Amino acid sequence: MSGPVANPRFTAPLYRLYERRLRRRLDAQRLPRHIGIILDGHRRYARAEGLQTYADSYRSGMRKFEEFLGWGAELSIPSITAWVLSTENLGRPAEQIEPYYDTLTEMFGRLPGHAARLGFGLNVIGSLDLLPARLVASAKRAVEAAGQGPRQLTIAMGYGGRQEIVDACRDLVEDLAGRGIPAGELGGHVDAQGIAAHLYEPDRPDADLIIRTSGESRLSGFLLWQAAYAEYAFVDVYWPAFRRVDFIRALRDYAAADRRFGR
Repeated sequence: MSGPVANPRFTAPLYRLYERRLRRRLDAQRLPRHIGIILDGHRRYARAEGLQTYADSYRSGMRKFEEFLGWGAELSIPSITAWVLSTENLGRPAEQIEPYYDTLTEMFGRLPGHAARLGFGLNVIGSLDLLPARLVASAKRAVEAAGQGPRQLTIAMGYGGRQEIVDACRDLVEDLAGRGIPAGELGGHVDAQGIAAHLYEPDRPDADLIIRTSGESRLSGFLLWQAAYAEYAFVDVYWPAFRRVDFIRALRDYAAADRRFGR
């Protein structure tokens, strides 16, 4: 038999007190420079909450993402990369993926002003050629309208980490060949530094912390190269239900980690 369900009217103030205490204890000098966030669990959230359509959950998730950016700005996190759509997601049934395309298009319409207010510049990475033209056009307009800022927001959309590494290797080889390196000598010029210089965002620092919601404990191809020495926070809640206190807990655990970078 299950116990009594907690009344949010009473638990919410307790969580706010707990959250403020955690926030005060965070060491600003030990916060991550680059956070990767995997927005996972929209459809399971819709089923759990009895929502009429997946679109309701998608919209809740994108509003949560905009709220999340505010949390990051409050803590002066310099760089955030958000994975909103993987290449594997593109094969989902039309009744699932088309409403999500619409939701992302709506979000890109709001994002430039929101990002600018929070001090974020904006970039989009991924295999955009695989996505609907209307979505790509809205993303490109958002990037142009957002301008620059002291912080950087990257949206990974139609993105796969393996494909990014393949693209980087291909670009590196083409670059070496263009510089006249003989085919038989190309292998000797391919190294980690060269590949890193041809990633989608070569100037972005490696990820320090990767957060994934919905209880899944895997990267699924997110920032495979950049996350080699990242810390990970796998959070049980579905993305639309992700709370500020969940974020601060992840930062607390990150700050407490003894990061040895393989040493």
